[in-house]
Amino acid sequence: MSPSFWLALAGTIAALCTTLAFVPQIVKIWKQGGRDLSYGMLGLYLTGVVLWFLYGVMLGASAVIFANAAATLLVGTALGLKRWRESRPARASRRERIAVDMDEVLADSLGRHLEAYNGVFDAGLTRADLDGRSLEAAAPAERREAVRELILQPGFFRDLELIPGSREVLRELAERYEVFIASAAMEVPTSFAAKYAWLREHFPFISPSHIVFCGDKRVLDVDYLVDDTPRHFAGFRGTPILFSAPHNRGEGRYLRAEGWPEVRRLLLGETPPGPTRRELQPEIDLGL
Repeated sequence: MSPSFWLALAGTIAALCTTLAFVPQIVKIWKQGGRDLSYGMLGLYLTGVVLWFLYGVMLGASAVIFANAAATLLVGTALGLKRWRESRPARASRRERIAVDMDEVLADSLGRHLEAYNGVFDAGLTRADLDGRSLEAAAPAERREAVRELILQPGFFRDLELIPGSREVLRELAERYEVFIASAAMEVPTSFAAKYAWLREHFPFISPSHIVFCGDKRVLDVDYLVDDTPRHFAGFRGTPILFSAPHNRGEGRYLRAEGWPEVRRLLLGETPPGPTRRELQPEIDLGL
């Protein structure tokens, strides 16, 4: 065979390879999105194949014309598909997510803490006496270390009372939302086993994969966070809902729920509780 045949064959194979190279990319963009592809790279590649197409037209080189016309179509498709996938609403493909704190939202840990404190110190301290403070802050200075140690006792978190309405409303929320239970358990590392056992007993409809023990709740990728501790809202990118407790009575920066009936109204009622888009969150964070 003549050298011209092999030259034409090599050129044809090269044209097929470079032209069809974008077919797998288009399939990947369709299935997974194209965040790993650069607009700059796609734009430059598209410019190059368009110029090669024009070069082929001027030379009358049919192989160059057809190969680069096909490449232009494929690269343009990849670029347009990437743009379309990225312009779709970020959360359209899943239900909105809610994270719910455990202590003082689902479980009456304060009640147990007060009971233990009054028993040890023969006191009669009540929730009303806290007046916007935690039990540790309300206790005399010489007792504060002992107050802290009360929650470190084995089994402290195992048989807490349920906050009224928590189980019923959370079950309803789980029908509409993806629900996570998120506890800052790193504050009491010895509580992991007891908290997990308590949650599995009282909330068996929440999958273990949706029980999160963490420290900093900024890691939560959810739309709403229901929590009694305002500091957990610092840097949170969704909509915070402050669950009323004696220690947060003076907090006025966040949407507040006085109890589980109020949580139900906010998240299952006809009127949404407020903006859920993450781009609005900086307005919330300015007050921190």
